[in-house]
Amino acid sequence: MNHPIVRYILLFSLLLPAHLPLRAQVINWGNLQDGQRHWINAHTGAQYGMVFGLGYAYQLADSEFPVIANAAYSFPSGNNLLDDFKAKLGTQVRLLQMNDFHFAVKAHGIFRGYENELVRLLNWGMDLSGTIGYYRPSWFVAGEAGFDKAISTRFKHTDTYKKQYPDVKDGWYAPATGGNFNYGLQGGVSFGRHDITLSGGGLLQEDFKKKPLLPFYLLLGYNYRW
Repeated sequence: MNHPIVRYILLFSLLLPAHLPLRAQVINWGNLQDGQRHWINAHTGAQYGMVFGLGYAYQLADSEFPVIANAAYSFPSGNNLLDDFKAKLGTQVRLLQMNDFHFAVKAHGIFRGYENELVRLLNWGMDLSGTIGYYRPSWFVAGEAGFDKAISTRFKHTDTYKKQYPDVKDGWYAPATGGNFNYGLQGGVSFGRHDITLSGGGLLQEDFKKKPLLPFYLLLGYNYRW
């Protein structure tokens, strides 16, 4: 475990889940309306500089347990869109409603990439989370918590790194390589077909002891519904 290559792989595997914060699209469960099944979302936040993202969501069911499918893409400011990115695809489901209190869960598959002068990383993983809060048609506030797990990561090393460590091997590294818990608050206001949302909180690595280099997330979002 003291070999520099092993330490290097572990370091970047642990950092990757925290790179490019991407929370699922924030939904006002108290303002689901007939005839408004579609959402488009834009969001920006602070992590390793400014981060921008776009998303789309579609409500699949109007039942007691509404299901919303969504996809999102996030990238950092100033970079090629294909260098560093994070894409997410999954669903959100409201499981419980008691008057204006709602509880919802989210499950997403994740594909992300990260590149520097030493390596190109491609990773797939999962994100499981839940929200519970007070939702009104015009505003809401809720707590959120989740777990972002990097399951397998592909390393493509640059010539610069291979000159220093010629025995390094490219390829997929498994089993699971790292993960982070997130916890915080989200809230917003709704008017007409529009939502303005804010979410923020902290990050903690899966051993419950260490934190990422930048141990927080903060996202400002806008939804348009039709």
